Amino acid sequence: MSTRKILRRALAPTALATVLAAAFTLPSPALATEALAPQVAAAAAPVSFVGLPDRPLPTDHAAHPITVTYRNDSSADRTVAPQILVESPDNGPFLAPRDIKLEVLTGGRWKTVRLASETGTLYTDLTRAKLVLHSHHTLTQRYRLTVVNAGPGTVQPRIALYA
Repeated sequence: MSTRKILRRALAPTALATVLAAAFTLPSPALATEALAPQVAAAAAPVSFVGLPDRPLPTDHAAHPITVTYRNDSSADRTVAPQILVESPDNGPFLAPRDIKLEVLTGGRWKTVRLASETGTLYTDLTRAKLVLHSHHTLTQRYRLTVVNAGPGTVQPRIALYA
């Protein structure tokens, strides 16, 4: 009986790590494939991205609107997820999640969006944003970005497309 408890405890951190890794889809499908177990990456990774116009990261402390729009022109429903990337300069200084406040308009209220970070890129979680966009419908998602600690960077909205 004690052997089972030890095995459960030994497996628990591994299972937890897998769940936590799956909670954030990395900004690059190639990175996601390397970082996650194959069965998790295959189920979670987008097949492609549609890049939307990027803009320089504002340097003031005002709230700036970002609207992400995507139209599903196909004859089939499609699983999509809007994502906001904030890229730091290649040589730094690298932005941290605490440097940016990102909010999404949901149900008429602004809700703070958690940002993850990977090698100078801040990004929103795709798994929480994933939705089915019906054939010939348009997704319009409104965000509000406030720079708390100014630094150079680029705001890159995009849409993840799933198989």
